Amino acid sequence: MPNPQSPAAPRVLMLSDVYFPRINGVSTSIETFRRDLAARGVTIHLVAPAYGTQDASADDADVVRIRARRVPFDPEDRLMHFRALRQVVDRLIEHGDYDLIHVQTPFAAHYVGTRAARRHGLPVLATYHTHFEEYIHHYLPLLPRRVLRAVARHIARTQCNGLDAVVVPSGAMAETLRGYGVTAPLHVLPTGIPVAHFTGGDRARFRARHGIDAQRPVALYVGRVAHEKNIDFLLRALPHALRRQPDLLLVIAGEGPALRALRHQAEASGLAQHVLFVGYLDRERELPDCYAAADVFVFASRTETQGLVLLEAMAAGLPVVALAVLGTRDIVLPARGAIAAPDDEAAFGAEVAALTAGPARRALLSAQAREFAECWSSPERARQLEALYRSVSSHHHAG
Repeated sequence: MPNPQSPAAPRVLMLSDVYFPRINGVSTSIETFRRDLAARGVTIHLVAPAYGTQDASADDADVVRIRARRVPFDPEDRLMHFRALRQVVDRLIEHGDYDLIHVQTPFAAHYVGTRAARRHGLPVLATYHTHFEEYIHHYLPLLPRRVLRAVARHIARTQCNGLDAVVVPSGAMAETLRGYGVTAPLHVLPTGIPVAHFTGGDRARFRARHGIDAQRPVALYVGRVAHEKNIDFLLRALPHALRRQPDLLLVIAGEGPALRALRHQAEASGLAQHVLFVGYLDRERELPDCYAAADVFVFASRTETQGLVLLEAMAAGLPVVALAVLGTRDIVLPARGAIAAPDDEAAFGAEVAALTAGPARRALLSAQAREFAECWSSPERARQLEALYRSVSSHHHAG
């Protein structure tokens, strides 16, 4: 049953169609908020899919796994069984004394979460993490883009307008949803980052492990290796950078469905000696070393609602060259350690080459990046989300 007047920290039932061991920005955001909210005394019970490869014993007691099946044409994700999910959620609410429901994804979690909220008289909010309109065609290529975009907008509008509040990670995403006709209250609340975690990487250790010469200039991409990340743009920009920096190395850290196509593109373009795929890196140990080993971070996605990896790189003191599109517009700002590059392969490559060839400019941008990243500290973001939980809960029960 709802708990309308609890002066204690909020108790939240959180539902997501995605969580570790599936690696992406949504999983990272959930884990970051869970950790920092717990430090503030907020109770978060998370319901998420079971993955066949994951060791359930690695979960803490506040994570409930639901049996799930594979998604056709998408080997990384799982679809929770609706009936099992409904039963578990109803049982948790009946015994959990929750203040509200927080939905993190728009699939089974959304529909079961909103149904449970209505049934049990709880407020429900959701975080709109993903700009589906801009990448759905990568997964349904046989349908016209115009049709897919119209469907994506209709679903987003309908889902959001059935909520008490919507959290968006950037001002640009709020503008997008307003343009769809979303009238529910929108709250811009980016995911924070554990700044200190990325400041102590070992440059020499990573380079030695991967056979990279100590003096070789390195441009780095970190993230899912997926088609919507526009990594092929980086590969097409690389030859333009090599004209000025002939020994430049592009390191791609991550895994995903576009990996095979990108390897083939690098080989076919004669870039095999200038592109290094290092796969997924452990966030606790390997990733900080990877950031420290690079000279510039490169990012060309046009679909990001925030772009956490940009902030991680900046926390490590790594200057950024990126397209300032959608959510990254809130990060790629003048005098903040980042360069907003033109959406043109030749110009992008030239910016990367100029930065890797200019140590004084890199040092300036590095200092700016570290300072800017401090503003995105994850404990402060958790405080803001806790305040939103309290506001939504009190408003719902007052109404």
